Amino acid sequence: MRLYLRSRALPAALAALVGTASVAAWAARWLVSLPDFDHTARLPVVVLGPLLAAAAVGASLHTPSDELDRTAVRAWWPRRLAHVLAPTVLAAALFALALPGHTEAYGAPAAVRNTLGLVGVAAASAALAGARLSWLPPVFFVGAVYLAAPSEGGGAAQWWAWVMQPGPQAGAWTVAVIAFVTGAGGYAWRGARHMTGES
Repeated sequence: MRLYLRSRALPAALAALVGTASVAAWAARWLVSLPDFDHTARLPVVVLGPLLAAAAVGASLHTPSDELDRTAVRAWWPRRLAHVLAPTVLAAALFALALPGHTEAYGAPAAVRNTLGLVGVAAASAALAGARLSWLPPVFFVGAVYLAAPSEGGGAAQWWAWVMQPGPQAGAWTVAVIAFVTGAGGYAWRGARHMTGES
């Protein structure tokens, strides 16, 4: 187990999650303390914090020995599933602690939802394009949505701009959960795609 964790740089990913959540907690308090700002100023933290967490989790999904994984006697899907679930649960818990209060807007529920959805996108990207590039689709998606999403939550935007929605939006939660289940399931089933030139 120790070799498995080290070969996938999971300790470094977990340290990155703790660091990201700490910075998110500080940034959220700082933004709210600025003049003419309220708790809605935490939107960048609710979006960018989970994005960085998803990039860290996605990078840890690298498989240095996919040939050995495919020929192993025991099935690897339980390990892969645990590999996605454990850091995701940790990240969601850390962001829930980092953003207390204001659950109706940009607080813990929105951060947890975004963590689940973006980790799912990163896991699906690892399965389809390799773990080294798993950060790219979530970054592209968040960047595009951040620029195009309407300022008011709800409506059709909760389906395509779910990362920008307030916490209790049911449509945004539905999309995020589907993204997580699909991405985690796809990675657990087939692992990260091996790219030419990877060791």
